[in-house]
Amino acid sequence: MVKPLVILIGPPGSGKTSVGARLAERLDVALEDTDARIEANEGRTIAEIFIDSGEPYFRDVERAVVLHAVGAHGGVLALGGGSPMDPEIQAALTDRRVVFLDVGIADAAKRVGFDASRPLLAVNPRARWVALMKERRGTYEALATHRVDTAGRSADEVAAEIVELLIAEGVVPAAVESAVPHPAPGESS
Repeated sequence: MVKPLVILIGPPGSGKTSVGARLAERLDVALEDTDARIEANEGRTIAEIFIDSGEPYFRDVERAVVLHAVGAHGGVLALGGGSPMDPEIQAALTDRRVVFLDVGIADAAKRVGFDASRPLLAVNPRARWVALMKERRGTYEALATHRVDTAGRSADEVAAEIVELLIAEGVVPAAVESAVPHPAPGESS
């Protein structure tokens, strides 16, 4: 069984996909985004799956995809925001390196716009996002080996912090960080 190098969890708008892409690039490993895998496997968007087949069907598909990826993917794994709420997925994440990408509603709204592609946020998106976070925060925190605040930060900045955490744990060599280009003082990444 292969273990992912790092698993990213968090609410919609926390940056799991964009941070995951930058992190995978920095570490020279593959990114597996389970939401993207579900859409590819199903041949339709997550919103379409919710509308056409319902949330229970989506959660069953999501569980199968996530459980497979947790046991078969050796790179960066980005999970959908609701998947950590599933007890089987929670059990599979035990003893894995899980990073909770935390974010407030203001930054999340800027990033995702709370549009129709987010089925759980379709009606009164701001209130629903706050309610989802209230429901999920404890689970995200319990599963996480690390919490990284993404508020007001670029995907590059967050990925760099995660690389530093992995170096500190001895998971990746310090040479990984030195090979990553850094902006000159006063420049942004």
